Amino acid sequence: MTTLDQNTLEREMTGWRRDLHAHPEFGFEEKRTSAFVAAKLREFGLDDVAEGVGGTGVVGTLKRGSGHRAIALRADMDALRISEQAEHAHRSQTPGTMHACGHDGHTAMLLGAAKLLASEGGFDGTVRFLFQPAEEWGRGALAMLSDGLMERFPFEEIFGLHNAPGLPVGQFQTRAGSIMSAEDNFEIVLKGIGGHAARPHVGNEALIAACALVTNFQTIVSRRLSPTDIGVVSVTELITDGTRNALPGLARILGDARSFRPEVSAEIEKQMRIIAEGTALAYNVSAEVTYTREFVPLVNDEALAGEALTAARGVFGAENVATAREPMTGSEDFARFLDHVPGCFAFVGNGSSAPLHNPCYDFDDAGLIHGARFHVAITRQRLRLA
Repeated sequence: MTTLDQNTLEREMTGWRRDLHAHPEFGFEEKRTSAFVAAKLREFGLDDVAEGVGGTGVVGTLKRGSGHRAIALRADMDALRISEQAEHAHRSQTPGTMHACGHDGHTAMLLGAAKLLASEGGFDGTVRFLFQPAEEWGRGALAMLSDGLMERFPFEEIFGLHNAPGLPVGQFQTRAGSIMSAEDNFEIVLKGIGGHAARPHVGNEALIAACALVTNFQTIVSRRLSPTDIGVVSVTELITDGTRNALPGLARILGDARSFRPEVSAEIEKQMRIIAEGTALAYNVSAEVTYTREFVPLVNDEALAGEALTAARGVFGAENVATAREPMTGSEDFARFLDHVPGCFAFVGNGSSAPLHNPCYDFDDAGLIHGARFHVAITRQRLRLA
């Protein structure tokens, strides 16, 4: 086996990451990204590289020794519909689309791990490298699973990483149990009778009812859920058909809700419907409620979270590894894989970068080697040589 020079690998990963950052692609449109990933995996000498899994997903397979166990390492590849405002040389060349969540870094880290493991080995069994499309809108993992992922490329456990702005580069966090929330989406359409702004008494305009409904929704978490349950209800859009001198006859309210237990999600939906119907009645308009569940809660396996923390201490140093004190209310469709096998999702530091989903965000390349080395460490720990 060949031992890779770390400095050379860091430079390569930085180049890959910046190339991907300059050429972002939205979910299920990652054709260039997928081709880039597949070409690199073949260049590294993997045993098998499958493209088009779940649309634009890529699965690389690397086998060493005679072990029969298999684990999976996952990275997401898609970008967001955000116009980049940064001015660095590798800024997005695709108007209106950018890597504002660091998936370019996640992909580069996993490619680095694939190159290290293909070159150096050090494990006994099979590694599946999953490069997933369309994480941002919660469809990519399901698409890969629906395309026969578990039957075509079976594995027994799975690990994934996400960068964390605000956590110093070179630090690592995870926890057993709930670590990321479910995300539900809702849309309420209020219909009344619009009319002239000078004669509000003639119709039943929808905007004032919508404003009342937005305020009333704040009682779901504060007064209708148990104080011991975590829930978030956020209205993010209010759209009407009115204009400067016309009262609207239609108003649409859109937003999302976060929770960690199905019972809480169900209660939020129930209370939202009750409040919408009651508010509509009070303002003499009609209400139609659409409520969908986009992401399920991400719950780490207790034993594998412990394994991840152990592997991370060997990479980052014990002083830079911590058990996260509480879950976060962001969502991740990595959770869909955990419906099939146990696994662990963890966070690596991205320093003082702009927040995720911010038009000035950029992945800190200094963190690439840490993520790659963690993927390698957890592989060697879980597929230990005899």
